[in-house]
Amino acid sequence: MNITKVKDYEEMSFRAAEYLLKKIVKLKKPVIGLATGSTPEGMYKYLIEKKEEISFKNVTTFNLDEYVGLSKDDQNSYHFYMNDKLFNHIDIKKENTHLPNGAAKDLKQECRDYEDAIREAGFIDVQILGIGVNGHIGFNDPETPFTSRTHVVDLDESTRKANVRFFQSIEEVPRQAITMGIETIMESKEILLLISGKEKAHSLARLIEGPVDEKFPASILHKHAHVEIIADEAALSGVGKYLH
Repeated sequence: MNITKVKDYEEMSFRAAEYLLKKIVKLKKPVIGLATGSTPEGMYKYLIEKKEEISFKNVTTFNLDEYVGLSKDDQNSYHFYMNDKLFNHIDIKKENTHLPNGAAKDLKQECRDYEDAIREAGFIDVQILGIGVNGHIGFNDPETPFTSRTHVVDLDESTRKANVRFFQSIEEVPRQAITMGIETIMESKEILLLISGKEKAHSLARLIEGPVDEKFPASILHKHAHVEIIADEAALSGVGKYLH
């Protein structure tokens, strides 16, 4: 793992966008794995600012996850989020953007089809990740097997509570989601992990210093050959050697 320490969320977002743009320019047909939530929003803003300088026409994207039961037009769906935060503002071809279909009639088949699509695209060049306070990556909560592929998950209550800010109430937060599996994520050629804020300090310390254990899903990243972590001072406050 290579860790880059930055001052705050703003610098983390800028550095992440910079990292991604270099890959997009370098690769002929870049395949990028994207994430949702508050962590990557700043990065998406910086990517949009560069739309006049860099084309996204040859970029293919795959998102980590989607809620089960929400239509693509639902304002709380990740389809809506990605269109609103990024896709509608750049020249990417919509047919090259992929998210699991949480409204599919056959969810197991949807998971298999998603795996096939990633494989047919040549696998993911750079996968963007955040980390949950319980160590989840995607919607892979503690005890998810490291061998998991894209699958339907019952969302942990802590995960639902963490996402309630995007809904009117906890009752509205879906109880299931489709997520890339841990093994699927690990097949990405590079992983870019973004971590910001004091509330993630314990998680980052556990990731850096703790053992590889399915009780903390993100710990599997120690087994990946190319992981870049961009973390701000607050997130690194629990790790002694990064305090100064």
